[in-house]
Amino acid sequence: MNGQVTGAGFNIELRERYGNLVSDRWPVSIDPLPDELLSSWLHRLAIANGIAPRSFASVLGLGVGMWSSRLDLALPRHVAVLLGHRTAIAHDTILKMTMTGGALAPLLLPLRENARRNRSTWMQYCPSCLAGDAMPYFRRKWRIASRVSCFEHRCGLRDRCPACRSGIATFNQTELLPQHYCAKCGFDLRAAPKASISVAARQLDRSVADLCRLELPTGSRTAKDLIARLLRAPVSAGISFAKTLTTLSTSARVRCFEQLAADSPDWLAGNTDAATAYRRWAILVAGGHEPLIARFANLLEKHQESPRPKRSSPAGADRAALFEAYLRVMCVEGVRAQRDHVEYRHQHQIGESDDKRCVIVDRRVNSADCADTVRRPTVSGGAPDKPG
Repeated sequence: MNGQVTGAGFNIELRERYGNLVSDRWPVSIDPLPDELLSSWLHRLAIANGIAPRSFASVLGLGVGMWSSRLDLALPRHVAVLLGHRTAIAHDTILKMTMTGGALAPLLLPLRENARRNRSTWMQYCPSCLAGDAMPYFRRKWRIASRVSCFEHRCGLRDRCPACRSGIATFNQTELLPQHYCAKCGFDLRAAPKASISVAARQLDRSVADLCRLELPTGSRTAKDLIARLLRAPVSAGISFAKTLTTLSTSARVRCFEQLAADSPDWLAGNTDAATAYRRWAILVAGGHEPLIARFANLLEKHQESPRPKRSSPAGADRAALFEAYLRVMCVEGVRAQRDHVEYRHQHQIGESDDKRCVIVDRRVNSADCADTVRRPTVSGGAPDKPG
């Protein structure tokens, strides 16, 4: 019996014995971890049940190759039902680990088992995250081409084993080894040195992630524009050998972000409507949405703490008098605003159809009604008289 037949026979024999071992649930079921990718969970599930990831494909009735990575993108219903039945994990929980659909789909790294030096692989990782995990696992966010750094450990991501330079291939693991060991050479990915990345590039990475979080769920025209601009990032950065962000290796995308961080934000905010441009500019300049909110909070705090002249109430003033004075001022301001608005429309020859573009609310203020409101008598310490 040759090696190929022996290997095939081993897989079939394993599946039959495993099926006889349990009739309903698998011996071990593990819960998904925060933001865990489906393929990562499947690899951990296989090893927990004493089966190497490559052989686990036959248990699910799948072929070899990038079997688990393909499930991340398209999970057949019968496989999802089988996993739920054998593990008692809710169907919705299993689906949430996939990368199917969604606005981020165009930014997913392509399935590529073997890639040249500057070409992308299908998975990235942070060595420090893997080292800090009680059970090392791969995150969904590491599949996104626009993510090039780890916000927690302030380092760049990696997409290859530093020892043999091969991509992550846990789906090909033939031994009972945790998935943080390279399937080709056995190197512990937790020991990989930190990848360097500039502070400016990390801030740009965070800003892009915040913009995706704010704009993409809407599915609007601005969301499609954001995706298109991110995909064209290498062109904006002047990288001649690539036209799409998803085709670049992680190290090349880091250099791309470092170049873009040194340039104007026009590549992401220019030639858009005013609201979108302002939002993107503000987040990009601040280095993220949270830093932007923090700046606003600091400004408000300083403004509130600034000394203000104390104003004493006029002698003999009561609530009715103050309320009457307030209404009188508001009426005068309303008439003045209406007059200025009419003069502005007349000077600039703005018609009724142009009002929507100017975003001006045309409120007609009747000075006689205001005066009547001011003159309406009130009782000190009580409620105003009911209108007639």
